[in-house]
Amino acid sequence: MNSRSVFEGWMREAVQRTEAALEAWVPGDAPALLGQAIAYSVLDGGKRLRPLLVLAAADAVRGHGQAALRAAVAVELIHAYSLVHDDMPCMDNDVLRRGKPTVHVRFGEATAMLAGDAMQALAFEVLTPAESELPAALQARLCGLLARAAGSAGMAGGQAIDLASIGKPLTEPRLREMHRRKTGALLQASVLMGAATGNTTRAGWTALADYGAAVGLAFQIVDDILDVTQGSDKLGKTAGKDVDQDKPTYVTVLGIDRARAEAQALRREAHDALGRSGLDSCAWLATLADLVVDRDS
Repeated sequence: MNSRSVFEGWMREAVQRTEAALEAWVPGDAPALLGQAIAYSVLDGGKRLRPLLVLAAADAVRGHGQAALRAAVAVELIHAYSLVHDDMPCMDNDVLRRGKPTVHVRFGEATAMLAGDAMQALAFEVLTPAESELPAALQARLCGLLARAAGSAGMAGGQAIDLASIGKPLTEPRLREMHRRKTGALLQASVLMGAATGNTTRAGWTALADYGAAVGLAFQIVDDILDVTQGSDKLGKTAGKDVDQDKPTYVTVLGIDRARAEAQALRREAHDALGRSGLDSCAWLATLADLVVDRDS
């Protein structure tokens, strides 16, 4: 069995574990249409890249399995909530996500807003179970990593820059900062949350943080490229929307060839970071970095 088939077996098992945990922990008894909207948002579709990064990093540090699974679910809930809110008319005003109508189109704006709010709260509930299966210090560390990545220093701050930049030119450093916050912070946090479930040296932690930063930025650059090279049927979301809304992207700022070169450079940065991590088993993380750059949807 070759290394790629071994990775694919690990990935299938990791996704299955994540899906089962999401189904178990997403509340089916939420009132009115709220439960249906949450399930529609998070249980049907998605690459599950963030949970995979959590679980791969946890494997690399021989981390606490249940903590890693809870972290994987929590980061996916935060990601799903952000998509629901980002798609709303007051933000990006999109009607297609994961190949189906967006949540506000399907359930209405008010329910979509509440579904996002509920998923954000649920993420931290998942990380702080009433039963004492996770040490309190680990619960606090995971919550801190996720909160910082989702807040003004991360995802929310990046979205604010994005909305404020419509129709305005951005320099490459400013665009990088926006992408680092909006998309990269949560992907980096996924890696670090997995790493936090085990033991690493200071140098190992720094290397994993650098790996996560490189993968996070590469993911958004590839997204920018796919937005102008693939159709909506392939992407599962509205293609060309950034151009239509006059948003700055790596393609508009650098051009498509330089954007592709930057993604390849970030792949190399990610692999180099793993090489200096001092960890024996980084194969899953290395392959995930390749998948981020080589993907076509």
